[in-house]
Amino acid sequence: MGLFPYKFRKFQEELVESIADSTSSASHLVLESGTGTGKTVCALAGTLDTALKNDKKVLYLTRTNSQQHQVMTELRKINEITPVFGVAIQGRQNTCPLVQRDPDLRSGTPEELSKLCAEKKARAISDSEGGCRFYRKTITSDFEDVEKYCRENLPSVEEFSDYCDKRGMCPHELTKDLLSRATVVAAPYVYFFSPYIRQRLLDWMNISETDLIVIVDEAHNLPEYAREIKSFKLSSKVIELVNKELDDFGNPEVLKGITVRDFVKQIDILLNKAQEEYLIEDDGIIPPDFLEAGLMSAFFITSHALDAAAENISEFGDTIRDAKRKKGRLPRSYIYSLGNFLQLWADTYEEFYVKLITGGENPAFEAYCMDPSVACLPVFSCYSSLHMSGTLSPLNEYRASIGIPKESRSIIFPSPFDPSKRSVIYTDDVTTKYEELLKDEEIIKKMEDYTVSVCNTCNKNTAVFFSSYTLMNKFLEDKILLRIHNDVFMERKGMQQHELMNEVKSFKSSKPAVLFAVMGGRISEGIDFPGDELEIEILEGIPYPKPNAKQRALLHYYEIKFGRGWEYTVKAPVTRRLLQTLGRLIRTEDDAGIALILDKRAVQFSDRFVSHLSEAPVNDILNFFAGR
Repeated sequence: MGLFPYKFRKFQEELVESIADSTSSASHLVLESGTGTGKTVCALAGTLDTALKNDKKVLYLTRTNSQQHQVMTELRKINEITPVFGVAIQGRQNTCPLVQRDPDLRSGTPEELSKLCAEKKARAISDSEGGCRFYRKTITSDFEDVEKYCRENLPSVEEFSDYCDKRGMCPHELTKDLLSRATVVAAPYVYFFSPYIRQRLLDWMNISETDLIVIVDEAHNLPEYAREIKSFKLSSKVIELVNKELDDFGNPEVLKGITVRDFVKQIDILLNKAQEEYLIEDDGIIPPDFLEAGLMSAFFITSHALDAAAENISEFGDTIRDAKRKKGRLPRSYIYSLGNFLQLWADTYEEFYVKLITGGENPAFEAYCMDPSVACLPVFSCYSSLHMSGTLSPLNEYRASIGIPKESRSIIFPSPFDPSKRSVIYTDDVTTKYEELLKDEEIIKKMEDYTVSVCNTCNKNTAVFFSSYTLMNKFLEDKILLRIHNDVFMERKGMQQHELMNEVKSFKSSKPAVLFAVMGGRISEGIDFPGDELEIEILEGIPYPKPNAKQRALLHYYEIKFGRGWEYTVKAPVTRRLLQTLGRLIRTEDDAGIALILDKRAVQFSDRFVSHLSEAPVNDILNFFAGR
């Protein structure tokens, strides 16, 4: 308790105590803690006592840069009580000075940038042409001055990057050198859940997994993140790039009489065949051996020969990567990616994976990992772990999905904010349920009319959260922007982070304004709107997942494993998305706001939030604010 740097607010003392008890007993804790409970500082205060007494280290994992910034801010306050050294780290895409200055490098994967970095560091050490000038300055500078600055200031990644940039040094390399001296390390999820990066992180920290106390922030994101990090695909665009690379670097044989291009041609044929035979709308499940059997049949080869061909393709691609690296270029080879894909594809466990063909503009073979516990297993080799979010319920689903031991504790702390300051209303005459939209084309028009009426009448900053980009695009096609009188800002699919933040900044400063966004997107889950920056939300439908082949396979897998397929793969994630979206309204104890859900199915979530049927939404919204 002695490390908590503020006067305790409601629930905080119990929250810190629960975390401290779990950590000191080397246990795993699943924690839902509502908005306003101060999860970040409570997690640090609750874990640090054990870390300092037992020579352990705290690894605080975040999804977003803003969350990481908050970790360092709270650590500074704790540092005023007891000296605690902490470091925040991000990937080279954000911290390498060369990447920041060369747009061609920004698309590099962690592995590609690591290889390029190693080459440029070696040249800098030998004072050869093409060496990294930032690394050269780093190894000739006084490291003690850097460490002193970091211990005194506990800078965020951005602050430390500015410090290094002014001195011509590399923040990424210096951060790596600092990690072994830090008690707290704040890092993105990928630093732990990617095996390739995790091992390097442990090396830099100079510890084993058993010395780590892991905090997973915004843990409601972890199951899907863990599935995605273990999934992989081969798309038609990558096949095109392989062919281009073969034009540039040659087309060697990988088996007697069979070249790389022969393989590529046959894979392309099989990709088209899979679309014809198995694709239903977005995707389709293919037989587990569809690709291997097709290749073996086409070339009259055994599975052993196919494995050898895949390995030979990878080796050829690796020579291309090495050649590019030595020339100071991004060491990327699509031929290497092809060989790696074929090796992984053959080695996937059918129990955990479903093999798919996906359609659209860039069709692909995809191996989708249905079991997030595969990627999360290393967490349970750690000394202790804390999994926390404001929207983690149902906790039993989360615990089961990622494989947390059954004897581990689960606790829920409610938000300390006055519940009367947030109201949720819904209408029962509209829905985004697929079958009903097919039968009644007027439903969308009615939803648009509700949206326009609220935006034009209520004179408050309003966020319109759509259940999908498809629905947002339908509204835009219907020219809804011409009907809304206020400025409308927008979260678009694939938007760069700086573009998105500019839209958000403009929305916040353009009162009254309207913001179009998507439930489950970056705005609905990662951005705060305190005060009058956001006072009204309109939720356009319920964000149920599309019932495609991937979703059906996931539901079936969970039904077999847990006997609760629909509850775990549909109801739970939809509930979390709704709660995350509603959570944007109230970020401080002084905030007040109202949400309108345009979907009669809102009543199905009455066990997670209180909502009231509204016959006249605009009047109800105006009355809500009139009474304040």
